[in-house]
Amino acid sequence: MRQVMKIVFACDGIYAYGRQDPSALGGAELQQWLIARFLASKGWSVKVGVRRALKAGERKTIQNVDFVGIGQGHVLADWRRFLLSERPAWWYWRCADHLWGAAVEIARVARVQTIFAAGLDRDLTPRQALHRHPRWWPLYAWGLERSHRILLQHRGQLEELPRRWQAKAYVVPNIAPPASSVKAHLERSNYVAWVATLRQFKRPELLVEIARRSPGVRFVACGGPSSFMSPPGYAESITAALRAQPNIEFRGNVSPHEASEVIANAALFLSTSDVEGYPNTFLQAWSCGTPVISLKVDPDRAITQQSLGTVEPDIDRVVKRIRDLVKSPAEREETGNRAREYIAKVHSDDAFGMLFERAIREPGE
Repeated sequence: MRQVMKIVFACDGIYAYGRQDPSALGGAELQQWLIARFLASKGWSVKVGVRRALKAGERKTIQNVDFVGIGQGHVLADWRRFLLSERPAWWYWRCADHLWGAAVEIARVARVQTIFAAGLDRDLTPRQALHRHPRWWPLYAWGLERSHRILLQHRGQLEELPRRWQAKAYVVPNIAPPASSVKAHLERSNYVAWVATLRQFKRPELLVEIARRSPGVRFVACGGPSSFMSPPGYAESITAALRAQPNIEFRGNVSPHEASEVIANAALFLSTSDVEGYPNTFLQAWSCGTPVISLKVDPDRAITQQSLGTVEPDIDRVVKRIRDLVKSPAEREETGNRAREYIAKVHSDDAFGMLFERAIREPGE
């Protein structure tokens, strides 16, 4: 009989997605929920430590994923008790954090192997990775040094990873759930979707500029304020600019379901981001056949090499491309069909599962 594999996560945002909370936020949190749900469906024992939304000792089960209240004491002590009580084989952690170095040592004492999964591309450059407590980057780097596995979203991240860590690194794709329905482009509203939190590196000011230069095109923008990697007052000033632009319908912070609907019904999805990992919004767009227009981000050159949209840093050319595509549902349909095929091949549950299993089964330290 095959031994049941045990894995834990520690992230309140996973619980928000699991219980379909309209306020759920964050691509890293969404991916962890999709991964937890998938592993549970394959017979894994999956536990998620929750600090705020559940009382200490309280348990909830959603789609075979067990959520466990671990208390709100000192975070390192809470994590230690959680690991000792659940006795998992693996602890999965996503995105850079100064506490990861200490967390890895706690896990090693508890005889738990650790998986660090990259979020943003800059997570692989420790000196630049931390937004909170940036001077603590050596502790974060120590966590990467001591992690048993490092999982990456695309090959470009592997190239950026310091060579001494590459032997324990694996490229494992994000999961993209298939769209429940796909609307033909002839039946769609001819608007351009923009969905992101209002953070500086998302560059929403470029959305405003593109809309200003495209008076005949309608844009629908969704995104709530955030202080993450942004100066004070940034989100408020951007909100004002979005609301002032007449051809932008700014909906503010919306539920994950509404954001998905906005993308699924759009003619195009626009990304103005300066840096990402592998954006969930790209995967959502391609799953429902929506082409992506990106000013910079193109992980694994998928947009360029697979013809899933357009990558163009020049705003004037972006404006022209948007105008042309809005008028060409046939071209958008062809691109959308390729995008859906790409998602089925590279970002399905099965594709993730095969590479994830390989990563953890290969001999480690």
